[in-house]
Amino acid sequence: MIKANATIKFSNGSIMNNRFMLAPLTNRQSHENGQLSDDELNWLKMRAEGEFGLVMTCASHVQEIGKGFPGQLGVFSDDLNDGHKKLTQSIKEKGSLAVIQLHHAGMRTPHELINEKPVSSSDNEKTNARGLTLTEVKQLRDDFITAAVRSKECGYDGVEVHGAHGYILTQFLSSEINHRTDEYGGSLENRARIIFEIVDGIREQCGKEFLVGVRLSPERFGMDIGEVKIVCQQLIDAGNINFLDISLWDCFKMPNDEKYQENSLLNHFKSLDFKDVKWTVAGKISKAVDVQKILDAGVDFVSIGTSAILHHNFPRLVMNDSNFTPVSTPVSEEHLLKEGVSKTFIKYLKRWPDFVKED
Repeated sequence: MIKANATIKFSNGSIMNNRFMLAPLTNRQSHENGQLSDDELNWLKMRAEGEFGLVMTCASHVQEIGKGFPGQLGVFSDDLNDGHKKLTQSIKEKGSLAVIQLHHAGMRTPHELINEKPVSSSDNEKTNARGLTLTEVKQLRDDFITAAVRSKECGYDGVEVHGAHGYILTQFLSSEINHRTDEYGGSLENRARIIFEIVDGIREQCGKEFLVGVRLSPERFGMDIGEVKIVCQQLIDAGNINFLDISLWDCFKMPNDEKYQENSLLNHFKSLDFKDVKWTVAGKISKAVDVQKILDAGVDFVSIGTSAILHHNFPRLVMNDSNFTPVSTPVSEEHLLKEGVSKTFIKYLKRWPDFVKED
């Protein structure tokens, strides 16, 4: 049995004080120009105070055109650095690792946010997105790397490259979405190329002591579990990442695809040879017994979303009580406000049925 309060030492030397990571949660709390808001600062600072060993920001866009939601924290310009410096200082002084998630929404960018066509790996009629030119693909790669360098300068311990949930790197990886005929399309090697170039560039520019992770999701948006496992193993073998973040939507379910149902989704990824790369999973890890199940399955640390919204100190509560169960939903706005969830975030949470009590 792995104790939830056990420390982790990553291969780059970073120390995580326990097995809890705050999942990168969309919250819409920052300013429309990408600047950090006091609300978002408070939200993340409280999770560090609540003893999350690693506090990850929401998805933060590396290009203005890659904005995925209103009130998104940006990392596309040095003009945004002051907010990031304040944020990293607040997280790190509480003993947590500060990690920023690097993101580009691609064809999932709402047109009204950028006042132009969103972009993708290829033209996409359904979302009215246009395919990037080869020059633009290379610029996208370089902007991910530049954002990582900027993040390091702002005091982040590391970055996570967001390659999951149908955003732009998934759009390259997906054989359903990517119809390119150049070196970034066709074979799995070509479709995954941009992810490897980003990771390799970040390692080269930020050095071996910088924490680097990649988030992938194995289902939906044209993802094939077998292909995603191959990419994961290649990322591990290449030696330039320190952790993998596998977003499963539900850590306890069987795969949707019948051809992979000989194993649970979790066990498919457990079969990888992780070497010195740590891994985490996300998806319905909601109470203390869930945390222990995942750790006992061989996962290094857990990514907590919903329960982190309900309790800023979820890690502390679990470490003090192996039977801890969060407050049941729907919860009052008053409860959420006390947990550092702003009115803007609460409004967003009301999109989910039975999460916030009706007035």
